[in-house]
Amino acid sequence: MLTDPFAIRYYQKLTDGMVDLWHRGSRYEELRIYMEGYLACLRQTNVIEGYLIHRLEEEAYRFLRDPSNFELMATQMQPETDYY
Repeated sequence: MLTDPFAIRYYQKLTDGMVDLWHRGSRYEELRIYMEGYLACLRQTNVIEGYLIHRLEEEAYRFLRDPSNFELMATQMQPETDYY
């Protein structure tokens, strides 16, 4: 579990990006490559500690393996109707 505010912020940006890519038609392999690139950038820039990046990576892989994170919500599937 992430507790560091900066690690949480980077995790949220990463997972939001993965969901956005999924909705644009990317598949699992492309999401994994995106995630690995994102994590490599975090490691290269040293914006957060290495152990936090490792925890973030574990949580991100857990997020990626959970198919419920990439399902379309039922409300998105229904067209809007005007009620008068």
